[in-house]
Amino acid sequence: MSASRSLLELLFAAGDAGEVGSFDQYMHDDVVVHAPAGLSTIGIESEKESWRNAKSAIPDLRHEFVDVLTTSSSEAARTVVTGTLRGTYGGFTAEGRCFKIDQAVFARLRDGKISELWEIVDVASLKAQLGTD
Repeated sequence: MSASRSLLELLFAAGDAGEVGSFDQYMHDDVVVHAPAGLSTIGIESEKESWRNAKSAIPDLRHEFVDVLTTSSSEAARTVVTGTLRGTYGGFTAEGRCFKIDQAVFARLRDGKISELWEIVDVASLKAQLGTD
């Protein structure tokens, strides 16, 4: 892990870059991810598949980390998520609709990797921006 970047920042940067193969560095094999819109996963392979699907539907997906808090057993961050939805992901469908939403993420750490992750997303704002509310 980089001394200047948290596990969450490294994980999301890899996901944004489509480098899901590197998730093994940041997450346990049995990781549990709690996410809105039916996107929760159990196990690292399921989480990798979710990111592959996200990048397929949102090729320009980006997470800007605004605030990060880190302890020896947990991390929390506030991010701004941007992208252009070009298909269907998480029950949302749009063709070329841009969005910018707030997100909070919380991670439980075990042995230097993420063992459990919670994502809290401003779904109402996403619906409004995509014209699906």
